[in-house]
Formats: sequence, structure tokens, C-alpha cells
Amino acid sequence: MRYSAIAESYEEIEATTKRLKMTDHLVKLLSETPYEVIDKVVYLTQGKLYPDFVGIDIGVAEKLAIRATAKATGYAERVIEGDLKQTGDLGNTTQRFLEKKAQVILFREPLTVQKVYEQLDKMAKASGSGSLDQKINLLAGLLANASPQEAKYIIRTVTGNLRLGIADMTVLDALAIAYGGGKEARDGLERAYNISSDLGEVAKTVVEKGMTGIEKLEVSIGRPIKPMLAERLSSPEEILEKLGGECIAEFKYDGERVQAHKQADNLILFSRRLENITEQYPDAVELLRKNAKVKDAIVEAEIVAIDPDTEEMKPFQELMHRRRKYGVKEAMEKYPISLFMFDVLYLNERDLTLKPYSIRHKHLERIIEQGDRVKIADYLVTDDPSELEEFFEKAVENGCEGLICKSLSKDAVYQAGARGWLWIKYKRDYKSEMTDTVDLVIVGAFYGRGKRAGTYGALLLAAYDPDEDMFKTVTRCGTGFTDEDLEKILEMMEKHRISHRHPRVQSTIEADVWFEPKAIIEIIGAEMTLSPIHVCAMDAIRKGSGLAIRFPRFTGNYRLDKLAEDATSVKEIIEMYKGQLRKVNG
Repeated sequence: MRYSAIAESYEEIEATTKRLKMTDHLVKLLSETPYEVIDKVVYLTQGKLYPDFVGIDIGVAEKLAIRATAKATGYAERVIEGDLKQTGDLGNTTQRFLEKKAQVILFREPLTVQKVYEQLDKMAKASGSGSLDQKINLLAGLLANASPQEAKYIIRTVTGNLRLGIADMTVLDALAIAYGGGKEARDGLERAYNISSDLGEVAKTVVEKGMTGIEKLEVSIGRPIKPMLAERLSSPEEILEKLGGECIAEFKYDGERVQAHKQADNLILFSRRLENITEQYPDAVELLRKNAKVKDAIVEAEIVAIDPDTEEMKPFQELMHRRRKYGVKEAMEKYPISLFMFDVLYLNERDLTLKPYSIRHKHLERIIEQGDRVKIADYLVTDDPSELEEFFEKAVENGCEGLICKSLSKDAVYQAGARGWLWIKYKRDYKSEMTDTVDLVIVGAFYGRGKRAGTYGALLLAAYDPDEDMFKTVTRCGTGFTDEDLEKILEMMEKHRISHRHPRVQSTIEADVWFEPKAIIEIIGAEMTLSPIHVCAMDAIRKGSGLAIRFPRFTGNYRLDKLAEDATSVKEIIEMYKGQLRKVNG
């Protein structure tokens, strides 16, 4: 398959502002992709070479890419850098210089998908002495054989700025239409993706074996399962009513959620974002080797920093000192940890994700030998609101954020990658109006004036609607930012900047600058109010009105640990608003 087919499709996708049209272009591309390279085309469309959990990035910095572009085009680096300042996009700059290249290549070797992928793979795996020169030569070689349009997307791919805005859910929609018989196949494909976290594998399976093969895809050690997420409510009475009158409530620890894959003595730790963080927590690995009395298993736990002198739990910010590549031993001694186990998803070749939580929890208690540093998460089974409230207060006193209340019904399966009412968060902040923070996606910005000239004066923020796979505006925030924050955001968002409103963003407000929905920041406001301008929860409370956050303020927290789709959902915004009304009217 010629790489030009991908480049042409990307050009069409980038040009559209309509999500359905974007999906149509993707359906056409995937339908015309041979089975042998379908996984590679899917990975490249995601802007990567492998699933995230493999941990192999192309890793080409912009300066290195400029050197390769200079070598391929014959222009000086300073000339290319000058043009880049005008375009703001090295892909566009590379395309322009190849179009006016003085030396015409008479015998250009057409690039195939396989060739491009292999060269990028060599670049990603290059290491040691001379690896930078090797990467430059490999990239320059690709660019020399590329058409200007192909070069544009090769450069964007290697620098991590593909800018297509194609979400995983869009790829699943396209696969369902192209190979599953229609959009109704989306749920089956999504389930397969959620338990494998490998979109290329899902694509290859549905192309080769159809939906029958997809249904047979199983949980396996080494491939992380997308974490199940919780909804939120503001009172014990509401929670118990929603969960059928009884629940198991567990402490919600202020730590890092981890999914541990154990196969004999081999252990891999995956973060909430499915990154391999094994090397950052060698003590957690040893604790699991010793205390997980089982040969093969996938278990979930919260890693919590503890005070080595008092054994008291420390806040999440302290634990983040452990997220480093170097000085791990010193950090391990300075910031020791405990593990609080709360689920088991796979046990001795058995997939437990479709088993009720009550059964999974019994298995967990059976296989975990508890000690000072490894414990089952504190829990309570109750049908009494006052007992639940008392347990909540105990959790807060112990340094926890609150509780996670879980269904004990027979249908309480592990909903991989989904947010549902089988798990409900109960935190102290939800009891008063807008004292809880929300995690919102930056979708646009407005130019600053006066002291903020040259930066952004305010950001347009959105909540996520998983039912429509859209980001819907809920507020415009210009408060709480330091000068350092404004500079950081300007730099951080540059790679996500696009020329038009993104197809997955719904807004009646016209921003000065638009972004791909990628980055999340934490916001707190005074209250939520009905709004004819913002489209979050439009018509859900009152016809013609959405919901908006009044007097929003940036808390200083960048939620870089979350994907855009993990942002506060539209449903959560609605529930928070209703909770506020109940308090005011109560």
C-alpha cells in the first residue's frame, strides 16, 4: 500500500469540520487498506507505532526534525527555522520547502506504508552512541523519497503533532462500518479494545476473523485493561437508592491507581493511562511478588505515599516525586509506599471481568496476604445511610478523599473503559455547592490584552459527552493563572493548535484560537447556572439552556495524567447542578 493513500486521506480529514465526514474519510481509508498493514495504518493514524503500553515512542524533537528537513531539502536550518516561525507547523514548512526544492529527484522511490513504518520503527529503537545521527539520516532518507504532501505528515507523525484529532472512538466507528456490518458493531469492538488496549490488534482481528473473532478476544497478561470509572453522587441516601439499597463502600485513597500483571515472578505495573511504570516502583513489584499468593493474575491497587516514621498516608503530590526515570532508589527511600488492593480482573487463566464484584472481591481476599505495606482496601458492606456516612467520616479522618461505593448486584461486572452507576464516588466536597473541582478540556482560547498581551487572556473549556463523543463548552476561564502558567499554557497548547473548531467540539462561542481536545486542567467555580450560551447539558434541565460554571478559577493543577475522554462528563455536571439545587431548596 502506498503511503500517499494515507497522506491524501489525512489531508481530507484535516480539511473537514464535520465529525461524520471525518468518519467517512476514515472508513474509506480503512476499507482500502490491505490486511497485512491494517494494524500499522491504525497505529499511524493514532500518531504512534505501537499501543501506549508498549512504551516505544518515535521521540524526535523539533530541532532534530529541522536538521533532517534541512538535509533532505538542501536548505539551511536557519532558513527552515525562519519559515517555521511564520507557519507554526513544521509539517507545513517541510511541505513548502520540498515543493520548491531546487534539486529535482528524477528517480524517486515510491514510499509504501511498510517502508515508512519500518524506518520510523528503526528511529524509535535507535539508542546509544550515534543514535541521533542515525535518526536524522533515517528521517532525511524518508523525506528525500517523499512527496511534499507525504513529508508533511511524516514530519507531523515523528514530532507527535499529527493534528488530525481522530479519537480512538472515531476509529472504532470506522472499523464497525467498514468491517463489522455497521455502527451497531461498535459496542463489540469497543469491548475488545477496552480489554486489550490495542486498537491495531482489534483492527487486524475484525478484518481477518470478523465480529466472531472480536467476540473471542480475551483478557491476557501483559495487555492492560482500560480502567473502570465511577459516577458521583452527593449523599448516602442517593447512593444506596441508586445501588439497589445495599453496597460495598471502600476508602478512596489519595494515590496513584495501578493495574498489576503478575505471571509467576514477572510483574508489570500499568498506570491509569496504561503507561508501563514498573521501573518507577520497584518496591511495589517486590511487595506484590511476596504478598500476591497466586501464579497468574491481574489485580488493581492504589499506590499511596506514606510517612516512614508515622506510617500515615501522604497526599498524591508527594507520591508524584516517584514518577521519575533517574534517582529511583533515592526516591524510593525518601517516599516509601503502601499498596491498597481493590480488585482482581484475571486469575489463573480465567477472565473475571464479567463476574460480579462480590465474587471478584472474595477472590481478591483469598489471594492477597495482607501485611504492613500491602492491604485490602478498607471496606464496609451496608444498607444503612447513617452507617455509610460514619464510614465516610472515618475515611476522611484517615487521609482519604472519601469513598467508592460499589454495586453488589449480579450484574456488577467490570465495565472496562466505561463510567457507570455500578461504582459511585462519594467525596466531602460534593456536599456543598461547587466546592468540588472539575477537570475540563481546553478547546479554545482568547488573546490577552494589557499585561496579558502576547499570551492567552482566557481559555474556553469543555466537559466530555461520551454518548455523543463530543466536548461541550461549559465555561470561559481567565482567573487563577500566574504569569508562569500563562507562558506554560501558551507553549503547551501550541502543538494542539488548529485552524478551525475541532469536529468533536461543540460551541456557540467563537474563540480566537482553537485546539484539539487533548489537555485537561482543574477548575473550581462559585456555582453552576443555566446558560443560553454554553452547550454542556443543552435542554437537559430547561429547553434552550445549557449549564455553565460561574466565576471559574484555575486551581493550578494540570491533569496531564488524564486523557481528554477522562475529563468531567456532561452527566456529572448535570448531577452536580441537581445536587446544588437540592441543597438550596432543601
